[in-house]
Amino acid sequence: MREILGRRLQRLRDRLKTLRPAPRQSGDPALPLLDAALVCATTRQWPVLPGVGRSGADSSRCACPDPDCAVPGAHPFDPGLLAATTDPRMVAWWWTNRPTAPVLLATGGPAPCAVSLPANAAARAVVRLDAQGMRLGPIVASPTRWALLVAPYSLERLGELLYAKDHVPSALRFHGEGGYLLLPPSPASGGGQVRWERAPADDGDPWLPEVEALVHALVEASTGASGGGSRLAY
Repeated sequence: MREILGRRLQRLRDRLKTLRPAPRQSGDPALPLLDAALVCATTRQWPVLPGVGRSGADSSRCACPDPDCAVPGAHPFDPGLLAATTDPRMVAWWWTNRPTAPVLLATGGPAPCAVSLPANAAARAVVRLDAQGMRLGPIVASPTRWALLVAPYSLERLGELLYAKDHVPSALRFHGEGGYLLLPPSPASGGGQVRWERAPADDGDPWLPEVEALVHALVEASTGASGGGSRLAY
C-alpha cells in the first residue's frame, strides 16, 4: 500500500512541477510537509492550509503580530481558516512559497473532527480503551496533547452530547466545525514535532468513531482517580 501511495505522490509532484520556482531534492526536509499536505488534500479529501509558522528572526516566536501568541506557529493567519482546500494546485503553491509551514486540517463539515486531551492522560486512556475492545481511529500526538479523530459532527450535536453528561473532564478539548488541528509532521507549538500515534490507512478516507461513543468512553475512563479526581487531568 505504501508503494502505491509513493507512486501517487510522485505523479502529483510531476504534475505540479510548473508551480515550483526551483526543483527540490529527495532529501529536502521540506518535502515531508508538502507530501503530507498533498496526501490529506487528494487521497483523503481533507481540506488543509498552511499554519502561520515561526518568526525567521526568532524561531521561538510566532510569525503572527501577537507577541504573546499562545500557540506559536501552529494556527491559521494568512491565509485564514476559510481558505482551507483540497485543491492540489493550491496546496502545492502554498508549500512551494512556504516550505516549512505547519500543516493544518480544517475540522468539521465533510472533514474529521477531533477530541484532544493531555498526552500522558491520553496514553493511559488509549491503553484502557483498547483493553475494553473499543475501536479507535487515527490519533495525532504532540509532546503535550493527543487528538483522537472522530467522524464529523455539528456544534448543535456536540452541545446536546455535553449537556446530557453529568460531568465532562475539563481537560477535554473539541475540534469541530470552524476549528483546526495541527497534523504530522508539523513542528509542535511548544517544541518538538507532531506525529501519528496511530496513522490513518494510506488508501482514502479512514474509518472514524462517532463522537458520542468516544466521549462516553473517555468520561468512563476518567472516573475512579484517587481523591475523586479525574484520570484525564494529567
